Amino acid sequence: MTKIVMYTTGFCPYCKMAENLLRSKGVTEIEMIRVDLDPEQRLDMMDKTGRRTVPQIYIGDRHVGGYDDLARLDHQGELVSLLVP
Repeated sequence: MTKIVMYTTGFCPYCKMAENLLRSKGVTEIEMIRVDLDPEQRLDMMDKTGRRTVPQIYIGDRHVGGYDDLARLDHQGELVSLLVP
C-alpha cells in the first residue's frame, strides 16, 4: 500500500470517517499527525496544504484534501488506484 498521512485531531468526526473509509479499502497503516497536541504540526499542515481544517490527507506525495475530497475520489472510482503503489 501507498503511504497514507493524515493530519487529525482527537475529536474530529470527519477524521474518523476518513480513517474508516481508508480502512474499508484495505489500508492497514495510517500515519496520524495530531495537530491538536502539537501547534507546530498545525502550522506545518497549513503551510503544506493552504488549509486550516482537518483531516488533511496525503496518499503518497499527493495531497488529497479532506474527507469530502477523499469520498469524492472513492465515488469516482479513483481511490483504490491511488492506494496501490
